[in-house]
Amino acid sequence: MRKFKTESKKLLDLMINSIYTNREIFLRELISNASDAVDKLYFRSLTDKSVEVGKDELEIRVAFDKDARTITVSDTGIGMTADELEKNLGTIAHSGSQEFKAENDFSETDAADIIGQFGVGFYSSFMVAKNVKVTSKAYGSDEASVWESNGIDGYTIEPATKEGHGTEIVLTLKDSTDEDDYDEYLNEWKLRGLIKQYSNYVRYPIHMLVTKSRALPKPEDAGDDYVTQYEDYTEDETINSMIPIWKRKKSEVTDEEYAEFYKSDFHDFTDPARTISVHAEGALSYDALLFVPGRAPFDLYSRDYEKGLALYSSGVLIMDKCADLLPDYYNFVRGVVDSSDLTLNISRETLQRNSQLRAIANKVEKKITNELNKMRDNDREDYELFFDNFGRSIKFGLYAGYGMKNEELGPLVMFYSTIQQKNVTLDEYIELMPEDQDAIYYAPGDSIERLRNLPIVRTVTTKGYDVLLCTEDVDEFCLQAMRTWKEKEFKNVSTSGIDVATEDEKKIAEEAGEANKELLDAMKEILQANVSDVVISPNSTVAPATLTTAGPISLEMERVLSQGPDADRIHAERVLQLNAQHKVFETLKAAQADGDKEKLKLYTDLLYNQALLTCGMPIEDPITFAEQICKLM
Repeated sequence: MRKFKTESKKLLDLMINSIYTNREIFLRELISNASDAVDKLYFRSLTDKSVEVGKDELEIRVAFDKDARTITVSDTGIGMTADELEKNLGTIAHSGSQEFKAENDFSETDAADIIGQFGVGFYSSFMVAKNVKVTSKAYGSDEASVWESNGIDGYTIEPATKEGHGTEIVLTLKDSTDEDDYDEYLNEWKLRGLIKQYSNYVRYPIHMLVTKSRALPKPEDAGDDYVTQYEDYTEDETINSMIPIWKRKKSEVTDEEYAEFYKSDFHDFTDPARTISVHAEGALSYDALLFVPGRAPFDLYSRDYEKGLALYSSGVLIMDKCADLLPDYYNFVRGVVDSSDLTLNISRETLQRNSQLRAIANKVEKKITNELNKMRDNDREDYELFFDNFGRSIKFGLYAGYGMKNEELGPLVMFYSTIQQKNVTLDEYIELMPEDQDAIYYAPGDSIERLRNLPIVRTVTTKGYDVLLCTEDVDEFCLQAMRTWKEKEFKNVSTSGIDVATEDEKKIAEEAGEANKELLDAMKEILQANVSDVVISPNSTVAPATLTTAGPISLEMERVLSQGPDADRIHAERVLQLNAQHKVFETLKAAQADGDKEKLKLYTDLLYNQALLTCGMPIEDPITFAEQICKLM
């Protein structure tokens, strides 16, 4: 028995129990090592004429024996001598693949795409196995050797017999317990699933005997009531796809093939709205295949939704959903990124250095933005459908960025135009602005129909100014975070600072306010803390009174924020604006002149609650409101 050439028990325990978080990746690691071994031999065949091996001879094979409780992974790669077994397996964390890369120049060919870097992947076997036997025969050698270990005491290396070059690894699985089920790996469907999940795009065929069923011939003497009989048989099958669809040129792949891949791998029943293929070479090389879904998943805006792209390194799945590859506002994008340049951590489960990932993420983000801009300009109907599905994510991106993402995301957002009666972009809104308009007007609320009929919206549009109707909770927060667009400030038409009145209208309102100061003060006293002021509106409307706000929080923002934990502390600074041209104002003046305080209070409360309802806000005491209406009747 030979001892490992490091602090074996401590380090091996670390390999088995600490580095890897998911024990099922043992198969990924063994197949990746097998792929490296085949890569090495294939590379030698390209650079050494004495090495005669055809690419069709290179393969990886996976098998299992339920009775013996073994899993076997073999390859027809370069193999190892007894010394190499000692060096590569006897010394933990010695990487033969890394050494091979250092000794050879790959500048003229990419034929050998070596995966292994740390030399610890092999030891993940001991997460599931109580004994591991490695039989190997180096290419060109007549001798084979077997390395065997239980992962605890050490290992042995003995002479062995083996036909053909390559390596065969036999894992004898641990016994299952109540806590740990190792029997699940002695299952054809489980092994096939793991190969498909982690190693589907390894470039060499992974063969496995699979069980199939076929109908037996009908006996000649069988009657009309004969029921077809079936028999099971085994057949050698290539489990992996080998060539990833994302590595093929877009011109060589049909839209149907892309759609089928998307629906199969990302479990959607609708075709993607857009497919984006990226092949980047240079300081950082990678391939990416991205999909904009045709519909929003039901849980897109829930806490349980996980964004991210599938991350591959040299065709081996590293992370099923790498969140760092997508910004939150593109959380709906699905797809894969594959790069052999990524520096992985020792377990290959996460990245060791984030700068490479950030560089890829930045390029992926720009590619998505460009594609969405093209869709908006060239396929407006498709873009509007896309925005109905995912526009909220982009608006959240603008809000969360506090204006930093205006240039990238601003051209993508759309809102409903009151005058044009359709969704428009901010640029399209500005194109039709009158010359004297100094702001982009918007009205937030819960429905287009209600907003369109707001008195203030009708007033603004009558003046010839368009109003964007914002019906999603995030809309106003988004516009306030943006602050401006093309040097035009965003203004909520329901704020007291809105200015669409003519000079004459302003003068009339000012004079009416001075002449009726006692009335306004009395109404303010009646409403007390409900309003900060009662004024005459310079903006003539059909309504007798409107409710606006004076501070940074609008009524719609108060409504949205009232659903949160700080609802009691968030209130808009309300201003009741009276229409001095309305007949109701004459009634108010008469009540004030007659000194009828009870009537004035009744009318004031009714006007205030009416204004609240018009704005879509709840009234504080609906029972009293109903009684007041009955009293008036």
